Amino acid sequence: MSSHRQRLSPPEAKKVPFLMEIFGDKRLDNYHWLRDAGRDPDVQRYLELENKYAESIMSETNGYEFALFNELKARFKEDDISVPVRVGSHYYYQRRYLSKDYVQYCRRFIPNNEAPPSVYDIMPTGPDDPPEEVIIDEEVIKYKNSLENYRITAFKVSPNNKLVAFRENCGTVCVIDSETGAPAEKPIQGCLEFEWAGDEAFLYTRRNAIAEPQVWFHKLGEEQSKDTCLYRTREDLFDLTLEASESKKFLFVKSKTKVTGFVYYFDVSRPETLWFLPPWHLGIDMFVSHRGNQFFIRRSDGGFHSDVLTCPVDNTFETTVLIPHRERVRVEEVRLFADHIAVYELEEGLPKITTYCLPPVGEPLKTLQGGRTVDIFKSELCISRIHGIRDSQFSSSILRICFYTMRMPFSAYDYDMNTGISVLKKKETILGGFDESNYVTESKRAYASDGEEIPISIVYRKNRVKLDGSDPLLLFGYGSYGLGPSSYSNSIASRLTILDRGIIFAIAHVRGGDEKGKQWHENGKLLNKRNTFTDFIACADYLIKSNYCSEDNLCIEGGSAGGMLIGAVLNMRPELFKVAVADVPSVDVLTTILFYPRKRDLEIATSVVTLKISSRSLMLRSD
Repeated sequence: MSSHRQRLSPPEAKKVPFLMEIFGDKRLDNYHWLRDAGRDPDVQRYLELENKYAESIMSETNGYEFALFNELKARFKEDDISVPVRVGSHYYYQRRYLSKDYVQYCRRFIPNNEAPPSVYDIMPTGPDDPPEEVIIDEEVIKYKNSLENYRITAFKVSPNNKLVAFRENCGTVCVIDSETGAPAEKPIQGCLEFEWAGDEAFLYTRRNAIAEPQVWFHKLGEEQSKDTCLYRTREDLFDLTLEASESKKFLFVKSKTKVTGFVYYFDVSRPETLWFLPPWHLGIDMFVSHRGNQFFIRRSDGGFHSDVLTCPVDNTFETTVLIPHRERVRVEEVRLFADHIAVYELEEGLPKITTYCLPPVGEPLKTLQGGRTVDIFKSELCISRIHGIRDSQFSSSILRICFYTMRMPFSAYDYDMNTGISVLKKKETILGGFDESNYVTESKRAYASDGEEIPISIVYRKNRVKLDGSDPLLLFGYGSYGLGPSSYSNSIASRLTILDRGIIFAIAHVRGGDEKGKQWHENGKLLNKRNTFTDFIACADYLIKSNYCSEDNLCIEGGSAGGMLIGAVLNMRPELFKVAVADVPSVDVLTTILFYPRKRDLEIATSVVTLKISSRSLMLRSD
């Protein structure tokens, strides 16, 4: 260690007493002045000192950091494409270049496109096959328009496959001819989301000058000034999202807050208005889709977690429960087909996809029977991410499933719901001689102080660890907003650098996430938030007692709300951890919520919520 580093001392922040009082409770904060980072020159100077101190302390690792970065980068292919998705007569996909950081949106023609899709279909790429068509090149648009930053945030093909609409990161929606790339429409400004409503129109959401969310109908060929506003709410606490049914005959508008939501439906064949979809209850979240003369609804709340039901399009009050609520089972997603329904669930943190045959359109549907469980999953998927089951064609029997685990890279399968046959369509290529059989995944349980079982996901490399307590271990946690591992876990390619050096990686699935259903989230928020912290500590204690690591080699990590978790456990059990990484942590929670609340945060602190439906105003209690 250099003498320069030995003499270095961290800068000390001055203490400026600041008294805060609310509900008769007084609290003194000596560092409140540091919140004014944008204007106070003293704060700027202090941050500069902290940065210089950090740079000097880490200067000896600069070369090592550079080597690690190059090692990580070398594992990824320079040129790669996404999994091709069949839409009508073409395969659509994205081409990425590692060195360019921009995306090309491409397609290839399917010569025999009238044949029904099969799990054995392969996109033709030979020299005698139809050539690749580059529809949009982000890099070309960026330089052509002298833009500093350019991204396409949504790309949607019209139902007849003749037009492509895409949203730019500035909020502009452009429509082009899919054959020539020529503009087919003047750009529509200020869009947040959009969905095709047939071949000649689309719906889009936006916020007006005072942030009120709105839904607009645009017909191709008309000026944006002539667009029709189908829905607006004067409550800026609401967010609007758009979903197109798999049948493409209905669009669904979800108006949602943190505590409740409404769903409206739009009939593409009658584009005059939005229709409210009852029944509605406070606290229920719904996802809706369509087949034949029925809507299919996945709903969830704190009481019954989640279930699946159906109702006639012309009488939405006449509901039939197809999949009832089951304790600690969360229905994540439902995908409809002309003759099938696929249901993706999490049961005790384990993912499960079941497919069911549906009766012909028009025949009664009272229950789902004889389901077939997709068999490409193994128990290790309790620690994986399933990207979804959306990239499939409504008229086919082929279900597209994309996932990865803690030891398997991103993989895409096509699954035939009639035969149960699955075929691998793409697996992420990891360079450098990667072999997934060299890695071991385990699923363990720690017991919290109240007896609750907390899942722990573990991965390590064979023959690189001793499992005698001497191995270093990185424990990751989040546990907020009902987000589970599908929201924060990464492909194994990003972890090989530590795994190959004998470091064990683990995830603590603490309460506050969604691993065991809605109640798992509820039991880790608000007055139950302490459970998130004590669960994490219980996981750390278990790993130490089970000889995965010791207090001298346990590192912990979390970001944002997970950073708050790291800060809390450091204060509660500082002797338990050797290294802590708190990435953009939320650690001044009381001051932020009580004295600097955002308007959106007030809704969870109030006991009365005002919700407007059309011209009526309902007062609904949330306590």
